[in-house]
Amino acid sequence: MRNQSVVVDRLVEEVMLRLQDASSVKDGGIFSDMNEAVEACFAAQKKLTALSLGKRAEIIEAIRKASAGHSEEISELAVAETKMGNIGHKIIKNRLAAAKTPGLEDLRSDSFTGDNGLTLVELSPYGVIGAITPTTNPTETIICNSIGMIAAGNGVVFSPHPTAKNVSLRMVDIINKAITGAGGPQNLVSTVSNPSLEQVGVLMAHPKVNMLVATGGPAVVKAVLSSGKKAIGAGAGNPPALVDETADIEKAAKDIIDGCSFDNNLPCIAEKEIIVVERVADYLIFCMKGCGAFFIEDGVTLRRLEELLTPDGAVNKEYIGKSASYILNAVGISCKDDVKVISMEVPLSHPFVQHELMMPVLPLVRVKDIEEGYKAALQAEHAFRHTAVMHSQNVRAYPSSLKRSRRLFSSKTARPTRVSESAERATLHLP
Repeated sequence: MRNQSVVVDRLVEEVMLRLQDASSVKDGGIFSDMNEAVEACFAAQKKLTALSLGKRAEIIEAIRKASAGHSEEISELAVAETKMGNIGHKIIKNRLAAAKTPGLEDLRSDSFTGDNGLTLVELSPYGVIGAITPTTNPTETIICNSIGMIAAGNGVVFSPHPTAKNVSLRMVDIINKAITGAGGPQNLVSTVSNPSLEQVGVLMAHPKVNMLVATGGPAVVKAVLSSGKKAIGAGAGNPPALVDETADIEKAAKDIIDGCSFDNNLPCIAEKEIIVVERVADYLIFCMKGCGAFFIEDGVTLRRLEELLTPDGAVNKEYIGKSASYILNAVGISCKDDVKVISMEVPLSHPFVQHELMMPVLPLVRVKDIEEGYKAALQAEHAFRHTAVMHSQNVRAYPSSLKRSRRLFSSKTARPTRVSESAERATLHLP
């Protein structure tokens, strides 16, 4: 562990030395001023559109290879700088973003004829996209945004979260070197050496930025969506995992624990709370314990945890992305490092259920039946319309139940996903 810490410290020092003089790395897309970054990206995007789609495909492939090749380095840097997450899991996320982010496959032209002549449909780029990235998934977001946006013919100017500045600049530098190495233009991906709220404001207002994309908290997403520009926001979520009496409980327990514990629960799609039908609740808890869950069953320890993680009802950001053992040690409980998740049974109104904690703390709420489960899950999700998980083997009874559930809520409440017609007609042979 000590040797790993020394390696990470050395990597951070190397990156800091590279980035001390921003003017010396302008060809790597890093500028001291946001206006310069946008202007350079604007010029680079014009050069990109002059290249063939074949060359663009080569550029995307080069980005994929470089990102995957540096996945261990950037994962170590991210954990060292942000003090969040798990290096091994971040390596998986970075490699996944590099390999699976869609590229040019959606750029299909179409044509058709009729009485009024020939029509040709081609997809065209926006130009320069301004992208605001989070501290929780800094390099993964930059990889994903770069591949998707460049594949569509755009340039992208990043505004990284200040607490993930160094690793984000390193990622931008890696991607730019990959682009130029494949024959693409310099500064197609650009950013600033010292990201700040002021620089974000310049990015959002710049006339040559035609689209804004934000991944982060509610405030930044709201600002982007209210900017007057074309905008995409990926904001808060609080995904419930609903478990009914027909579920494969052993599998549900493993899947939920694996999802909640991955990268210490930083992914916004990860399970944040469990809603379980009372009939199978005890067995689910038993199986969760066997999968690495530490279950808190006494009120005194739970109150200490509440005071630590949600003082005054708000989430304590100091513990976001920390491991389960780290959090338990903070409340005076010694445990093994193989503990993946801290769990407890609480009412639906509990702050651990109602807030997106983004840490491996998994509250469990019992409900009497699936109808009550729907209502509880909808309330916990807060109409974010982000992510929800369900463990069940019953696909025949739910369509009518979902219709009844919809009538119970106002239009402001998140609606459950409709079961497809084919699933509705399916016949299951349940044990």
